Amino acid sequence: MNTYRATGRTARLAATLLTAALAAGGLTVAAAPAAHAAASDVVAKLPISSFSALTVDSAHQRVYVADSNLGYYENRGLIAVYDFSGERVTTLTTQRHVSGLALNSDGSVLHVGGRDGILRYDTSTYLPVSSAVAGTDTCGRSMAFAGGRAYHTTPYANSMSDCETTLTYLDYNQADNTWQRSGWQDQGKLQLEAGPGDRLMMGQPSNAKAADPFLAVFDASGTTLVRTAERRFADAEGKGALNFRDMAFSADGSRIAVADAAAGTRLLDGADLSDAETGYPALPSGATASAVAFSGDGKYLARGASATGATPDLLLSPADPADATPALEFAFEGSLDGDRVAPRGLEWSADGSRLFAVTTNATGSQYWLHVVQPPAVQYDTRFTGGLTHSPAQAVAGEALAVRGRLELDGPAPAEPLRVTATRTDAGGTHRLGTATVKADGTFSVLDEPDLVGEATYTVSFLGDLTHRPATDVTHTVSVGRAATSIALTAPAEAAMSTGVHITGTFTAQGKALPERAVLKVERTDRLGTGTLSSVTVAADGTFTVDDLPRARRNTTYTVSWPGDDLHEGSTASATVRVTR
Repeated sequence: MNTYRATGRTARLAATLLTAALAAGGLTVAAAPAAHAAASDVVAKLPISSFSALTVDSAHQRVYVADSNLGYYENRGLIAVYDFSGERVTTLTTQRHVSGLALNSDGSVLHVGGRDGILRYDTSTYLPVSSAVAGTDTCGRSMAFAGGRAYHTTPYANSMSDCETTLTYLDYNQADNTWQRSGWQDQGKLQLEAGPGDRLMMGQPSNAKAADPFLAVFDASGTTLVRTAERRFADAEGKGALNFRDMAFSADGSRIAVADAAAGTRLLDGADLSDAETGYPALPSGATASAVAFSGDGKYLARGASATGATPDLLLSPADPADATPALEFAFEGSLDGDRVAPRGLEWSADGSRLFAVTTNATGSQYWLHVVQPPAVQYDTRFTGGLTHSPAQAVAGEALAVRGRLELDGPAPAEPLRVTATRTDAGGTHRLGTATVKADGTFSVLDEPDLVGEATYTVSFLGDLTHRPATDVTHTVSVGRAATSIALTAPAEAAMSTGVHITGTFTAQGKALPERAVLKVERTDRLGTGTLSSVTVAADGTFTVDDLPRARRNTTYTVSWPGDDLHEGSTASATVRVTR
């Protein structure tokens, strides 16, 4: 079963709790992934045992998933066809294995990479139309439609074990259905991606013959494929090489995202492939990048990953890396969902209303198709009424609650929202984790300030894919020293010959003292005031004072502690009548 923390479709939203424990008093603040918008996620089990390509026909609302079925030259491949609700419409079978998929510009023809040629299907009837010859493929093709042509890779190897390093050509079909070499080739299973403005991108997976793999962008508008940008990523010491998994153009082509199994998500300038000035946040710890896809409306970036347990396998973020709105996070785990997003397993509908994700199990023998509908509308949020705190006098080392209210427009969220909080004091700024927003909008941030002086609390709501961020609200608290007290139990009368025996208890509130308190003891009698030996408080807070008085009549014993940076001082006295 999966590891989602909620029920129903909204359970697809990961809700792993991170707990920030406060030092004293056993107080905790529960922290969870920041995004809590509901997202519809329906799942179809795919009738495939391998996966080679995914493409989306937005004109006819169809999703095509190819089962390459490589391994033996007579293996039959298939293409499973689904509608946008996850229902299987039909299955296209082929006489030999199939790999890459590409749709022409109007979505009327599906181009399919076969072993010995390029197959074509009418997307309205699913009937085959004229096919095109191609060089023999034994390892699996990649395909992309750019500049009015269907481009395909042609890898050939005598053995499947040679496919990772075999020489692969970039070819295309001509009007007479014959194929033509573009002149570009290199080692390994080269991958293709089409982009706006008749552009074509090619990425090279790492292999034994490509220690420093490349990424390249081509202009496909003319009769000749012209490379306009290329990049290899290793530094002078050979470190930082591309570990390619997937790539995608942004909706306007100005940016390129790359799923790099070593570096995570690389964001590049679409013109020259230089690093973008602002990148995306790192994937969660333990997640390895496997897929990327920008939505056609320019709003979202989907990032797929391979992760275990409750670590997210899919993140939906704003496409603008400067937008700090937290991502929607999905953790796939189990026989109903798969365990991870397959490499190159993400595609969007053209309008950005649906994301299609192919997931697989740990062994890569089973596959699932997820249809995710992110929220389409964002609503305003605001903090109202300012912040308050209790108790009224904040004390260093003692629990303090900072309370406020978050007001939301639009419908109530399916999952509770969370606010984040920080405390800024003389020691700097400290993250306090998150606090849950209740149904009435109220929240409480729990803290234990550990310095005396002013502490400013800042509460933020960063928004999610349904709600816009709110303007931060702040509140300054004067933090005082914690109280201490001394209690004495003394006899009313004592003899000079037997001495005075006093017991006491020392109590310190707030943060525990670093060492046992040492108390000053003074004796005042008719001869004057003098200081006796100090006493050290035991671990349970008790102490004793023993004295042989020097004079008869009333003798007062005063026990005091001066205090420290976090605690007030305290004093207690007891008077004993001394007899002979």
